[in-house]
Amino acid sequence: MPYRICKTVTIDSAHLLSKHPGDCRFVHGHTRTIEVVLESDTLDANDMVCDFAVVKSLMERHVSAWDHALCINDGDPGYAELRRLYGERVVGFAGRDPTTEVLAEVLYKALAESLPAHAGANVRLRRVRIWETPTAWAEYWE
Repeated sequence: MPYRICKTVTIDSAHLLSKHPGDCRFVHGHTRTIEVVLESDTLDANDMVCDFAVVKSLMERHVSAWDHALCINDGDPGYAELRRLYGERVVGFAGRDPTTEVLAEVLYKALAESLPAHAGANVRLRRVRIWETPTAWAEYWE
C-alpha cells in the first residue's frame, strides 16, 4: 500500500471570468487553500515520501505569481490595459478563464514537470486540489 503526504499553502488572489454570464465576470477575490498530494510505494533514506519543505518550496515557486495578483484570461478586452497598469501583478492565462479548475490543472502540470528533479524516482504527484471558498474546491489529476 502506498504512502501519501499532503502539503497545503494559502494565497489570496483575484480573478475575473470573462466567459461567465453572472457576477463572476467582475473582478473578485478569494483566499485559496491549495493542497498537493504526493504518493510513493517506498520511503526515502530519511523515511519520508518527500520532505515537506521541498514540497512547499515547489508549490510556492509556481503559485507565488498568483498571490496578491489578478488572474485573467489574456483574451479579455481589458487584459492589455490592466497589464500595462499593474505589470506582473496581472497574470494572463492563454485563452482560458482562470477558474479554480484551470488553476488546479496549471499547477498540476507545472509540478509534474518540476517534481522529478527534487523528489525520489518513486514519488508520484497524485492530485492538486484548490479550495476557492471554505465549501467549494476543484481538483485535477492525471
